[in-house]
Amino acid sequence: MNLKEKISKTELIGLYRDMALIREFENETYRQYMQKQIKGFLHVYSGEEAIAVGIMSVLKEHDYITTHYRDHGHALARGLDPKRIMAELFGKATGYSKGKGGSMHLFDSSRRFMGGYAIVAGQMPIATGLALAAQHEKKNALVVCFFGDGAMQEGEFHESMNLAAIWKLPIVFICENNLYGMGAAVDSTYALHDEIYKAGDAYKIPGYKIDGMDLFEVRNVMQKIDSHVRDGNGPVLIEAQTYRFRGHSISDPAAYRPKEEVEYWLGRDPIVLVRNYLIEQGLVTEEELQEADESVEQEVTEAVGFAQESPFPEAEALYDDVYADEE
Repeated sequence: MNLKEKISKTELIGLYRDMALIREFENETYRQYMQKQIKGFLHVYSGEEAIAVGIMSVLKEHDYITTHYRDHGHALARGLDPKRIMAELFGKATGYSKGKGGSMHLFDSSRRFMGGYAIVAGQMPIATGLALAAQHEKKNALVVCFFGDGAMQEGEFHESMNLAAIWKLPIVFICENNLYGMGAAVDSTYALHDEIYKAGDAYKIPGYKIDGMDLFEVRNVMQKIDSHVRDGNGPVLIEAQTYRFRGHSISDPAAYRPKEEVEYWLGRDPIVLVRNYLIEQGLVTEEELQEADESVEQEVTEAVGFAQESPFPEAEALYDDVYADEE
């Protein structure tokens, strides 16, 4: 872990707090799922927090994000309201998708957070279209498209990479390689499993392989490529090596993963790594991080309370938002 830039104490604590918020929020969603307050599918981001926080800390307000069904972490890192996210998971009308989308379909256009998508790689053509629009409108906006290693085998991946390269679109493709697509190990499903970042070579797209458990490495690399892509040099592919601490979904016990492998990655917990680094380097105190932890716990408690008190959508709302209103 190497902090190459001078960052204020306030910002450092903010980065740590963002990661801690994601972890506490996801832990709470697990508890609420077990109590049947959250129904349907639930895919948590625990273990991958450094990627979302590191990338989002570099982006500008007018940049766009698309992601996959493990979207809570990205949404929180982008600054979406934990109360409204939790309400959406509860299926309440106060949620970001009015209780109709649930865990996998968070969306907030005001934050340029253009959705989580349940179809593997389904977000990639949408991200490519957003990048084309941004280029056409000369907004100097960047598009970040998150996806998992399971998306590498989908046709949308190759179609999107090809068009992005041809048109030199301002898009960063980020593969969160957590080693498994559902229960299948990536080395058994993808021929380029040990060099995913080279998948862009066929399209003349430069690739980077980074430690997705290291907040500052993620941030440093994103800062390096930000101006490169924003200045019209075309797309970039990032492979961020990471690990999900829970199964594919909450209902997955993940018995297919070797015990030694799990223990290794738990020992590289990105929140513990950044916490230890900040304290050892004398950048912040343990008491300051403890205060951040306590404020996170309070914020998540308030989010649950908000979700519990919010109403379910009215039956008539079933027919709302099916088609766009005519101007």
